[in-house]
Amino acid sequence: MIELYYWTTPNGHKITIFLEEVGLPYNIIPVNIGAGEQFKPEFLKISPNNRIPAIIDREPAIGGEPISVFESGAILLYLAEKTGKLISSDLRDRVETLQWLFWQMGGLGPMAGQNHYFVQYAPEKIEYAINRYVNETGRLYGVLNKRLADREFVAGDYSIADIAAYPWIIGYERQNQKLEDFPNLKRWFEAIKARPATIRAYQKAEEFKNQALDINKSRELLFNQSAKTIQP
Repeated sequence: MIELYYWTTPNGHKITIFLEEVGLPYNIIPVNIGAGEQFKPEFLKISPNNRIPAIIDREPAIGGEPISVFESGAILLYLAEKTGKLISSDLRDRVETLQWLFWQMGGLGPMAGQNHYFVQYAPEKIEYAINRYVNETGRLYGVLNKRLADREFVAGDYSIADIAAYPWIIGYERQNQKLEDFPNLKRWFEAIKARPATIRAYQKAEEFKNQALDINKSRELLFNQSAKTIQP
């Protein structure tokens, strides 16, 4: 059984999509980041960066004590290796998958995240910052669109690379992007959106939507952290 510490963010959705796709049994433990639950000591034991998602695998493939994993990319790779699914055993195909997984973790996710912040959450609208991150998000959409020009999925067969990127495209309108500008990406996006596992994963998220706090409270909890948050 996988214990999934989860909230309804793009990174949280990655893991529910994967688990639904492979049929691995799991139990969701909600961590309402808008209410500050990510700072609870019991959560920090498995996620020292006070971010969701995190997992505890109560039945590791090697046996023995449970294994905990934080960081969504690391979780996807761990679960893919545990199940032998959504990552190839062929070295060349595996490298393709891993480099696009890290592309999402190092590029698409952080840049779209800054886009979300400056467009939606920042108390002051800073034109330079908005333009910077909207344009960089568009550039990354362009990279993905070009990659998908001659293939169905990012790394050949459907893989954790696709699962990592898809939830960060969901918010394209809030990111000031138009999918019509990226036809290959749009085709890919619609194909993943229609997958039964994706549908089930986002249905799970509906259970938690009414627990969100107001934007001012969320802003205080999510964006006003410093070293003192970790080392009071």
